[in-house]
Amino acid sequence: MLLQDAKTLEVAEVKPFNVKPIVQVAAGNALEIYDLMIYGYYARYIAHSFFPSGNGYVSLMLALMTFAVGFLARPFGAIVLGAYTDRHGRRKGLLLSLTLMCLGILSLACTPSYTTIGLAAPLIVVAGRLLQGFSAGAELGGTVVYLAEMAPPNRRAFYMCWQLGSQQFAVMATALIGLVLLYTLTPDQLQIWGWRIPLLLGCVVMPVMFWLRANLTETEVFARRQTAPTFGEVFGGLTSHWRVILLAMSTYTFAVVSSQIIQTYAPTFVASLHLGAQTGFVTLFFVGLTTLVCLPMMALVADRVNRRNMLIVVSLVAAVTAYPLLAWLAAAPSVFRFVTFELWFSFMFAAYSAALSATIIELVPAQARTASMSFAQAVAAAVFGGFTPAILTWLNHSFNNNAMGGAWLAASAVIGVIAALVMDKRKIAVAQRVKLQ
Repeated sequence: MLLQDAKTLEVAEVKPFNVKPIVQVAAGNALEIYDLMIYGYYARYIAHSFFPSGNGYVSLMLALMTFAVGFLARPFGAIVLGAYTDRHGRRKGLLLSLTLMCLGILSLACTPSYTTIGLAAPLIVVAGRLLQGFSAGAELGGTVVYLAEMAPPNRRAFYMCWQLGSQQFAVMATALIGLVLLYTLTPDQLQIWGWRIPLLLGCVVMPVMFWLRANLTETEVFARRQTAPTFGEVFGGLTSHWRVILLAMSTYTFAVVSSQIIQTYAPTFVASLHLGAQTGFVTLFFVGLTTLVCLPMMALVADRVNRRNMLIVVSLVAAVTAYPLLAWLAAAPSVFRFVTFELWFSFMFAAYSAALSATIIELVPAQARTASMSFAQAVAAAVFGGFTPAILTWLNHSFNNNAMGGAWLAASAVIGVIAALVMDKRKIAVAQRVKLQ
C-alpha cells in the first residue's frame, strides 16, 4: 500500500550491490528464455520434424501457432503458481516453476519426429509447450518480485533490470551456438537432428539451475510477514485491483511485442529477406549485447526520474519510428539496414523495460504481488507476444510486404503510450521512494 504522508517515507538505504542472489534467481529465468529462443530460432526445422505438410508456409505456421499455444497457458500458470508463491514463499515458488519448465524443455528435446511416432509427436510437443507456458506464467513474475523485494527503494529499477539482463545472456548464447552449428553441420544434418543440440545443452545445465535455486534464501519482505495470505485473499487482490492489473497488461504490451520481433522472430525474418542465416545469428548476438549494456544504464536513469514520463517518451519514439524503419529495410534489404533496425529497437526495448517492471510492482497489491505481476505479463504475452511471430508471418505473406511488422510494432507502442498517460504521476513518484511491504 502506498504511503501518502511524506513523514512516513523512508530514507533511501545505501546497501552494497549483492550479486549472489541475483545470479541465483536470474539464472533459471535465463534458461526459460533460452528455451523460447531456441524454439523461435529453429521454428523451420521444428516444423519439418513435427508438422510436415506439402506446403512449407503451412508447416511453419503450425509450428509458430504451437509456439503461441504455450503463451495461452501463461495466465493460468500466473494465477495458480503465482498464488502458490504469494502464499508459500518466493523460494518455493521459483523452485516449482523451474521444475515444470525443465519438463517442458525435455519434452521438445527428446520427442521423436512425426515420421517415427506419427501423430503422437506433435501432441507431445504441444503438451510440452503448454507445460512450459504454464511455468513461465509465474517464472518471470516470481523473478522480478524476488529482485524487487531485495532491493533498496532508490535502486529498485537497477536490481530488477537483471531479470531481463539474464535473458540477454541466453540470447547471446543461443546466437553463438547457432553460428557454430551453421558452420559445423550440413543443412540436412541441421534439419534432421542438429536443431536438438541447443535444447540438449540446456538440459545439461538444469542440475546447476536447481542447485542455485535450492540455495536461495527467502526475501526479508516475505519472511517478516506475520501471516501468509490465503489463496482466497490472493484471488481477491487480483479481482479488487483489476484496474491496476489491466493497466499493467497494457503497459507490458510494447515490451513483449518488441522482444518477440527483435529476438524470437529475427531468424525467420532474415530468411524471408534472403540475407543469410549467419546474418541473423550474428545480429542476434549484438542485439543481446546491446540490450544487456543499455539495461543497467537506463535503469539508473529510471531510478532518478519519474518512470511514467520515461515510459511515455520511449514508447512514443518507438511508435513514430517503427513502420518507417521497417519500410526502409523492406524496400532494399541489406545487412546494414537489418542491423540498424534491430539495434535501434534493442535500445528502445531496453529503455522501456528498465522502467517498466519497477513501475508496475509499486502499484500492484502486496498480498497478491507475484500473482498480479505474473498475470499482467502473462496476459500481455498471450494476447500479443506469443502470437507475434505467427501474425508477422501471416501479415508479410498476405500483404506481400515485409514492412507490415512495423505496423504491429507501432500499434503496441501506442498502447504503451496510452497506458502510461493514464497512470497517476504523483502516485508513481511517491512509490519510487517507499520500501515494499
